[in-house]
Amino acid sequence: MSDHYYSKTPASESKPKNITMNLRGFSFKFNTDSGVFSKSEIDYGSKLLIDSISISGQEEKILDIGCGYGPIGLSMAKLVPTSTVHMVDVNERAIELANRNAIENNVKNIIIYGSYLLDNIQENELFDLIISNPPIRAGKEVIFKLYDDAYKQLKADGELWIVIQKKQGAASTVEKLKATYDDVQVVEKKKGYYIIKSKKY
Repeated sequence: MSDHYYSKTPASESKPKNITMNLRGFSFKFNTDSGVFSKSEIDYGSKLLIDSISISGQEEKILDIGCGYGPIGLSMAKLVPTSTVHMVDVNERAIELANRNAIENNVKNIIIYGSYLLDNIQENELFDLIISNPPIRAGKEVIFKLYDDAYKQLKADGELWIVIQKKQGAASTVEKLKATYDDVQVVEKKKGYYIIKSKKY
């Protein structure tokens, strides 16, 4: 298999670097590296997703699928300090970085572990909020599996929030989500990126 950010063990030479970012009013310093998604800066889609998510503050459990080095999950953990945020990724280097970033940014209400999509999440582990910037390059079959599996792991009234580019299949994603979820809304469109909220009743 060629080396992608969704490879379990990236073969690319480690070239660590640090970036700083303000997310939802919190200042973060992130350790990043080659072989992980958006290593040089937080990508526009993830930033737009973080900024767009509606938080009630009552969320008990949140899941970040494909957490990378942690910007989405860690910002949600800061926003809802009473919640427990599960952060999963197939990429072992990303998991290591996310753990380091949680420690260095003093975020403790998190659980970080390796998982291909939702495969290592317990069936009885249900979430109020599931968030993902999905690995589009892995292909439609993989992405649609993510949507289906996320539905099963949501509580009643739980929400899945994702970001996807128009040119990468936003229309087919909306169609798929409407066939699975009870309420689907495109809540933001900017620079070709769609933020989509899907609710389970």
